[in-house]
Amino acid sequence: MDASVQRLPAAAPQPVLALGAYLKNAACALDGEHARWSALHGDLGEAPNCAALEASAEALLDAGPRPAALAHDLHPDFHSTRLAQALAAHLGVPAVGVQHHHAHLALVAAEHGLTEPVVGWALDGVGLGTDGTSWGGELLWLDAPQRSMRWARIAHLPALALPGGDRAAREPWRMAAAVLHAMDRGHEIVPRLGPDVGIAAAATVQRMLASGLNCPTTTAAGRWFDAAAAALGVHRGVQAEAQAALALEAEAAGWLARGAPVPLERYGSLDLGPLVASLFDVPQWRRAAGAAHFHVGLAAALANAAAAAAEAHDVRTVVLGGGCFFNRILSQHVTQRLESAGLRVLRPLRAGCGDAGLALGQAWVASWSLAHGDVAAAAETATETAEA
Repeated sequence: MDASVQRLPAAAPQPVLALGAYLKNAACALDGEHARWSALHGDLGEAPNCAALEASAEALLDAGPRPAALAHDLHPDFHSTRLAQALAAHLGVPAVGVQHHHAHLALVAAEHGLTEPVVGWALDGVGLGTDGTSWGGELLWLDAPQRSMRWARIAHLPALALPGGDRAAREPWRMAAAVLHAMDRGHEIVPRLGPDVGIAAAATVQRMLASGLNCPTTTAAGRWFDAAAAALGVHRGVQAEAQAALALEAEAAGWLARGAPVPLERYGSLDLGPLVASLFDVPQWRRAAGAAHFHVGLAAALANAAAAAAEAHDVRTVVLGGGCFFNRILSQHVTQRLESAGLRVLRPLRAGCGDAGLALGQAWVASWSLAHGDVAAAAETATETAEA
């Protein structure tokens, strides 16, 4: 995303500078109906990108009005968080923490100028939740910003163990092992995965899962994609972000392009364990069919949950955000199912589904939180939260 000005359909009530996400970082200064974007910096795990963010923040501050607040992610260790807090202290304004997935969906609200409550799925690889755990498969309800900044986590994908923590995101076979463990099939980890990844490695992960040692949990959709890919023998180890998920999508696209049927009578629930576990028994010559089966089954589960939430909360609009919705098969199938149920479906526009656009969502939440006199609302889950 190049440095540029984006005009929004509705004005924000307070000027805010938001410093974005950890991955694919970009900053955004929100002033009324104008959002001024920095260039895309890249991941903040690299020092040059951190320096670029600092320069962009200074440039955005110099080019516009004094912000009423600095917005940032909830994660306390991100460079963007620490920089936002330092700049806020220097300017004497609040630093407002905004939950990652709330920001993904608030981005859609900002770009479409929404004035009504919505429900929406935010699906990605990781984001710190308000409970201190890793989120990434979240169904949220958002009130109309003109009325309040209340929001609620009303459902989520099942939590999976991350054997080895962050290492599990680089070795998708560990997520397949986590699914077997969750299905009380941990004894299958070594015979099913050991021949590919090494007997010793598979046995170690089996013991970790059994004991819970170094196995934090996550609800991230990205890790469910990893598990499905590894169960089918697609990229049990990866060298780049989302590599396994992209390979799985390519397999599914090839199958669906043939017009072949994908029977799903048994699936459509957010309990994804049985769906993914079934993929272990798919023969290699039908791997593409298994990939399509996973995509369509997941889409059915997401659409069913969103439609039920929309009815329960009396809303007619469903928003979709987060990097997993770059997946065309998933996005199209979820959208078609929801529209068939009479619901309006909205996605990000110019900013895109991923973390590169997150700063606008952060700024939108912070701006309206200031207008309502409650900056704490940006980082809190509504008391009416009911998890499914």
